[in-house]
Amino acid sequence: MDEKKETTRVEAFSDGVFAIAITLLVLELKPAIDHVLESHPEIGLFGAMWEQWPIFLAFVISFATLGIMWLNHHRLFNLIIRIDHTLLVLNLFVLFAATVVPFPTALLGEYSKDPISFRDATLLYGGAFVLVAIAYNALWRYATYRHRLLEQHVDVQMVKRINRQYLLGPLLYVIAFAFAWLSPALSLGIEALLAAFYLLPGIELKRPGAKQKSAQEVA
Repeated sequence: MDEKKETTRVEAFSDGVFAIAITLLVLELKPAIDHVLESHPEIGLFGAMWEQWPIFLAFVISFATLGIMWLNHHRLFNLIIRIDHTLLVLNLFVLFAATVVPFPTALLGEYSKDPISFRDATLLYGGAFVLVAIAYNALWRYATYRHRLLEQHVDVQMVKRINRQYLLGPLLYVIAFAFAWLSPALSLGIEALLAAFYLLPGIELKRPGAKQKSAQEVA
């Protein structure tokens, strides 16, 4: 079977799963508001939205994090020239992690008023991001190890730099997870900062051969 078609099929399936996971996030917002209005109708819609600030913050963080996962997944598969069984399994692990995220996001809205339940929901939320970081790191490192699945002209030094950058992800999310025991709001704040940081332009994989070719064409 054509290897390019295989990678395209995997990427198309993955895109669909990411799209569904992101869609599920927004579906949980209205039930959270309705839950508040049922018990306190006097505060109005905007008051209910303010009361449920954790789920709106979690929605933004989750959307950004899943979006970052999709961007990185897209860039990686642009460089992969073949796939194997292990890569498919690791890709399923990434998709599993992505589909887990909407569940704790919804819990943050449902249990935002009880301190203990809110802490537990924040722990589950942070744990989901630890899982996301571990899953993507596993996929990335397997695909890039000794260039086994990548195009030959991908910059080796650039891959090493990205390896070091990605290694911070699981560690930082574990720190955010641990802070949930002390302050759920602080834990959410750390996760928001991490999402903002990873949305910044990162290290781009470059193909040295492509630059040389471009220069020759101009000449």
